[in-house]
Amino acid sequence: MTDAYDIILRNGRVMDPETGFDAICDLAISGDRIAKIGTIDGTAAREIDATGLIVAPGFLDLHAHGQSVAADRMQAFDGVTTTLELEVGALPVAGWYDRQATIPRALNYGTAAAWIFGRKAAFGAIKLDADVHPIDQMGAGSEDMRWSTEAADAEQIAEIVAHVRQGLDEGGIGIGLPNGYAPGAGVKEMADICDLAFEYGTPTYTHIAYLSNIDPQSSVDSYVRLIGLAGATGAHMHICHLNSTSLMDIERVVELVAKAQEQGLPVTTEAYPYGTGATVVSAGFFMDPDFTKRTGSDYSDIELIHNQHRFTGRDDMQAAREASPTDLVMWHFLDVEANDEHRRLLDLSVTYPGGSIASDALPWINADGSIYEGLEWPLPDDLSAHPRSSGTYTRFLREHVRERATMPLMEALAKCTILPGKVIEGCAPQIAMKVRLQEGCDADIAVFDLDTVTDKADFSAMNRPSEGVRHLLVGGEFVISDGTLNTEAAPGRPIRRATR
Repeated sequence: MTDAYDIILRNGRVMDPETGFDAICDLAISGDRIAKIGTIDGTAAREIDATGLIVAPGFLDLHAHGQSVAADRMQAFDGVTTTLELEVGALPVAGWYDRQATIPRALNYGTAAAWIFGRKAAFGAIKLDADVHPIDQMGAGSEDMRWSTEAADAEQIAEIVAHVRQGLDEGGIGIGLPNGYAPGAGVKEMADICDLAFEYGTPTYTHIAYLSNIDPQSSVDSYVRLIGLAGATGAHMHICHLNSTSLMDIERVVELVAKAQEQGLPVTTEAYPYGTGATVVSAGFFMDPDFTKRTGSDYSDIELIHNQHRFTGRDDMQAAREASPTDLVMWHFLDVEANDEHRRLLDLSVTYPGGSIASDALPWINADGSIYEGLEWPLPDDLSAHPRSSGTYTRFLREHVRERATMPLMEALAKCTILPGKVIEGCAPQIAMKVRLQEGCDADIAVFDLDTVTDKADFSAMNRPSEGVRHLLVGGEFVISDGTLNTEAAPGRPIRRATR
């Protein structure tokens, strides 16, 4: 008598980055779990011929701001099965999870506790509201920027820590710490927040304090401070977008991070394979009178996402901030297509040994600049975001494995699965079952064609899904089947910190 399964993937190249397992074989799924890997004689309700395809754990994105049905669907074609809002986070955390539970999420989801919203609330700039999208909340409070530029007093620090603590108690997966948007925060406050992270055994996900290649307050200054906090408090400092926040100092920054890790300090990194960043137009660093000198970028390197307007100068950008502070902009800080040195610098961050790939995916934006919350598929043509919201992982595989061969496939898969998993599995043990392709693990699986996998989105057409992901399963349910999206699929489940 042979076993009966729900799904069998036949004759695929099954790859598990943790164990190094790499073989042409079968994989059987029962319910939401991987039941067996190897030669399978049993039958299944559905069998897939995976000949010539890679069968891998679904990708884990630690840094994804979309958090909507539209964002899930685009990331599904990018091989992602779990998408987490960790750099910014949310407050209140319980309310954020409650709101997500009302949305037909295709991918697994989760959030960190948002330090910066606790800070804004302590300075009286905002009221905490789970119904406000975190990216809109990032742009809020621009009428009074003391939350960004001033150090908190003892009473305010206590309030900020209390807000973040509550977020952790409600299941936040660590602490979102976008210090670059509030560079006025003092070291005392940062140390208290890092003490809290250490107490709870959770990472901080840090956007470094300063974006500049000139001292004082340079990117190098920021990294030395971050590494110092890891050493002084014991907190796990996870560095967000190693590529974009380092600007032209990527090589020096990589040296500093490597030395910190050699000394055993809890510092990890992530990067995305683009030379263009994105943020809200109200980000304070754009208003530095020496912005051009300090960053090496002109204001014309910055464009509004929803209408592609390139700024003509500081005054033009100030007017846009006043008109709509939550609007999103792209910052073209590296020209990787035309400049070999820029390409080399980007590669240093993307290929950094032990570093994760993470998209920093943006929400999908309507023509008027508001966040799209609809269910249409394909996505409407007038929506915009950033190509990384559509093609981060497929671009990485295409460029770094197939075309340029900067690393073998197994190493690349590790950067998309087990490495980001290890960043958070100590506090969110659910994730351990989702980044491994082993018997008993969750059936969160990406099946793709390495010969054809590619990103299709660019800066003129951001809403083109990637190609090459033939099947994507979340909890044993097909989100993509034979290259086609199942618009009825909503198997996404919450990922939370394990509360004490």
